[in-house]
Amino acid sequence: MGSLSGRQWLILLSVQFTTILFGLTATSVTVILPQLKGALSATQEQISWVLTFNLVATAIATPLTGWLAAKLGWRVLMACSVTGFTLTSVLCGLVDSLEGLLALRVVQGAFGAPIFPMGQTILLSSFHRSQHPFIIMMWGVGGVMGPIIGPTFGGLVTDLLSWRWTFFLILPLGLVALTCVLAALDDQEKGTARRFDHIGFIFIAIAIAAAQLLFDRGQRNDWFDSSETNIEAGLAALFFAMFAIHTVTSRAPLFEPATFRDRNFAVGTALALIMGMLQYGPMVLFPPLLQELHGYPEALIGYLIASRGLGNLGSFLIVAQLTRLSPRLCLALGLGIQAVAGLWMGSFDINLTSNDVMWSNMLHGFGFGLSYTPMAVLAFSTMRSRYLTQGNAIFALIRMLGSSVFVSLILVVFAHSVAEANLNLASSITVFTRDLIAPWTTAFTHFDDSYVKARLAAEIQRQANMVGYINAFHLMTLVPLLTAPLAFLFVTRHPGER
Repeated sequence: MGSLSGRQWLILLSVQFTTILFGLTATSVTVILPQLKGALSATQEQISWVLTFNLVATAIATPLTGWLAAKLGWRVLMACSVTGFTLTSVLCGLVDSLEGLLALRVVQGAFGAPIFPMGQTILLSSFHRSQHPFIIMMWGVGGVMGPIIGPTFGGLVTDLLSWRWTFFLILPLGLVALTCVLAALDDQEKGTARRFDHIGFIFIAIAIAAAQLLFDRGQRNDWFDSSETNIEAGLAALFFAMFAIHTVTSRAPLFEPATFRDRNFAVGTALALIMGMLQYGPMVLFPPLLQELHGYPEALIGYLIASRGLGNLGSFLIVAQLTRLSPRLCLALGLGIQAVAGLWMGSFDINLTSNDVMWSNMLHGFGFGLSYTPMAVLAFSTMRSRYLTQGNAIFALIRMLGSSVFVSLILVVFAHSVAEANLNLASSITVFTRDLIAPWTTAFTHFDDSYVKARLAAEIQRQANMVGYINAFHLMTLVPLLTAPLAFLFVTRHPGER
């Protein structure tokens, strides 16, 4: 593999810090969503936009990465991204309205968009192909510090201070990340920019925005019985098609068509969509489940969700070796483990324990970590160096789009399941079945007492909510299980070949 120089270690450290900054902010916000819901007088659907809008903004801005890197160079682009991302985090802690927070989260997502694709591009460009399994694994060690520290950080800060300090305390880490970027990176790629494809960018931005609105508002609008939903679906399909046609026919498209002719990269983008879908599922579902159904404090929720990051970290003990041995098998194994974890989560009932949450999240994180390294190595193993930056931008775009769409899809499944379960449970309790619950009701008072009826209605809602969470977990089982065979569509290549 060869030893690493001092500069290479510094480059790796700078990319790790910027990735930690991005991951910590995303995961710490998921823990404080229940408190934000009360503080900003928002519904469950509205407060989910704090996460979703950020992901969508990141996805829309990601296609700019390749052109910005060629225009500004690595050093200036990463410094601007880290600075803007950190400052908007601080401003998020000062807002008093949901609208203001959503606007800032959109800006934050736009600034943070280059962080992930540029980090992977810098590593793949700065190290020999034979070192890529080890380097991606080491980058992953830094990357999972966000999921480990974020939930714990968000929970503790919220309990001890308030949700605002979860945003304020991003500032010190942002300053450290900025210092590392300025010290490690140079102006590589600067001045190589082609004419910016404004038309292509507008097409892809409209398509992504329309698709996200379709998923976000579809349930509330009764899906395709609504003219709004039909318009959004039409816009998404139309502008994705126009973007594809424009990419093929334009002299200077936003993404070069040659990028997609690489078989491994084409398969890799499909897997990136799936990995993006699986990344945020547990972090969206478990905080409201634990707080609203079990009354867990934010700090304990943070500790439990952080176990997913520990599972990621554990996978790095073997993932580099397995990737060198058989990257396709390692990827399929990781997806299979995530399916098992989803099946475990889907077997929970209302009496789930802290150990259930911790170990299932740890197993899911282990599977995710075991999947990502071989997926990234395989996706870029046959790609020419000149396409790495835009290839990573596409890779990150697809991953982020998968994340935002899946968060919306999970909430749709949850809302539909809760409504159906509530109706079924309520309709099963009548004057003819009240004897079945008599032992429960006599512990309070007479069956017809309004207090007992209120308690019974609350318990029905609680059980219906649990059914909704279980069905969402089943979705997290099906996706990786059906995707695992795609791992064997990759063409393997010896890691030492260039």
